[in-house]
Amino acid sequence: MQALHTAATGMAAQELNVQVISNNIANLRTTGFKKQTASFQDLIYEHVRRVGAQASDQGTIVPVGVDIGGGVKTVGTPRSMTQGTLSQTGNDLDLAVSGEGFFKILMPDGTYQYTRDGTFQMDNQGRVVTAQGNPVQPTITIPNNASGLAVNEQGQVSVTLPGSSTSTILGQIGLTRFINKAGLQPVGSNQFTETPSSGPPQDGTATAEGYGKITQGSLEQANVDVVSEMSDLIAAQRAYEMNAKVISAADQMMQSTTALFR
Repeated sequence: MQALHTAATGMAAQELNVQVISNNIANLRTTGFKKQTASFQDLIYEHVRRVGAQASDQGTIVPVGVDIGGGVKTVGTPRSMTQGTLSQTGNDLDLAVSGEGFFKILMPDGTYQYTRDGTFQMDNQGRVVTAQGNPVQPTITIPNNASGLAVNEQGQVSVTLPGSSTSTILGQIGLTRFINKAGLQPVGSNQFTETPSSGPPQDGTATAEGYGKITQGSLEQANVDVVSEMSDLIAAQRAYEMNAKVISAADQMMQSTTALFR
């Protein structure tokens, strides 16, 4: 019975939907995390009688067809790139972006990855690096005798060196934009890579148009609304249960049909 297969596709789709929602909730406290939503499309139809077909020799046209759908399929899990709220940490190397820009990270193989997670630290060479030890671009090296580390909205990093009463600019942390941020490929560790869908990276500086500004001593929180996620989770659960009931009903109908031949 076709209804069994159709309902099964609905159960599979809702199972994936729950997986996406559970990942959003699991990353509720992940810095710079961007939530995903599952999107679906109906499957191909069996056209028992096509709409618009000729209904008689007199040329009358069928006003309404008979189309039987084959179920549902998942077509994507698009990521919402909306701004997350900023929370103050007070750490000098915690940086948050307000805008569309991403921090650019140099990986050990020479490639670049991009992140909204500004939880930076200093390695044994004085470089500003991620939690995995990969340097932020352009590379900023902080002298070990420096004090008064400050990062302004443009990403300029300045310190006060011994014997000096004025601050010295060490460099400027850049930002990168993409024409289609949702097309970036997540690779874990709060980082993304460019894809043909994202378009090429456009390097720039903070406070330039569209790139956003950098806030020192703050981190961007995940853009996950837990109330909305719980609501979606309940809706997915109900949809799953309804598909299961369709399978049960179809099974009972098949049993009734079989009983007629006993």
